[in-house]
Amino acid sequence: MNATEILARLISFPTVVGTPNGEIVDWISTYLKAENFAVTIMPGPEGDRSNLFATIGPRDVPGYIISGHMDVVPAEVAEWTSSPFGLRRDGERLYGRGTTDMKGYLAAALAAAPKLARADLAHPIHFAFSYDEEAGCRGVPHLIAKLPALCTVPLGAIIGEPSNMRAVLAHKGKAAASVTIRGRAGHSSRPDLGLNAIHAMASVLNAAIEQADRLSVGPFDQSFEPPYSSLQAGVISGGKAINIVPDLCRLELEARAVSGVDPQSLLAPIRKKAEALREAGFSVDWEEMSAYPALALDRSSPLVSLVEDLTNQTALGAVSYGTEAGLYQAAGIDALICGPGDIGRAHKPDEFILDSELVACQNFIEALGQRCQA
Repeated sequence: MNATEILARLISFPTVVGTPNGEIVDWISTYLKAENFAVTIMPGPEGDRSNLFATIGPRDVPGYIISGHMDVVPAEVAEWTSSPFGLRRDGERLYGRGTTDMKGYLAAALAAAPKLARADLAHPIHFAFSYDEEAGCRGVPHLIAKLPALCTVPLGAIIGEPSNMRAVLAHKGKAAASVTIRGRAGHSSRPDLGLNAIHAMASVLNAAIEQADRLSVGPFDQSFEPPYSSLQAGVISGGKAINIVPDLCRLELEARAVSGVDPQSLLAPIRKKAEALREAGFSVDWEEMSAYPALALDRSSPLVSLVEDLTNQTALGAVSYGTEAGLYQAAGIDALICGPGDIGRAHKPDEFILDSELVACQNFIEALGQRCQA
């Protein structure tokens, strides 16, 4: 099967983040086993989602990880010209949810698998395909934790998020959390008998706004846009009717941190403000939704020169979006981003990738295999 045919199969699995992915995992596993890859399926704690790790070549020497996620963001069918879970061609454009982010990368890797399998590899190539990346990299930590039992410490990990096949060396870290405040309901004519959860949340929201303002004055890292850490409240909900004292309010917020800053620490002042409301009789629940560290790979890493050589492009300093790369680096594995397609097409209706981009990515992975030959 060529990369386009494989991509059509992958797109046909509606692996929306947070939903079961058994069908796509089984299909990829069967495909790779037929090419003599050693495949390990690792169910996550959710019970209905799994990571997949596959190796070709010797396991007892260091090699390279080709890393990508199998989940996609939701797609509103009414906004699409065609079915988001059926591949549609229009000239060189291949439309479908996940074509760019990032089943195109998976398809190119799988299309390269037969050639990798025929090569006399002195260093292995590993495929590490994760779940629920779009929910804040929830699946890959379980995979990374098991790597010591699966392979020798790798020489590097290449995370195939869309970067126009240009190596990217840094991205911000992220932490997201929700806070739920419970008060006491009552009639709006007697607010003194209730505990207004929305009013209480106002102090938490103000703390978030104040923290966002503080972050805008630094520390700075000019590699990023904006060049400082940021924080925002993204979702707020609460109340049932205008004449009822609301007993429940929920806020979701996120922080994105420049390299060297712990993103979870940026949320600490907001958490402190929320938990102080318990003294006024409110119930407060703080839930960490997701977190991953920043990526900051030094240009002196051999992985950088290797990928620059294979792509014939100079590495880019940083991007604004986040990936699983920071988690690999935190585990002691050099990591960078390099994948087909443009991030500007991701998470939008009529997402697409180009034939030429799939070919370039497949050629890149096959060339990596050639570098790993005896």
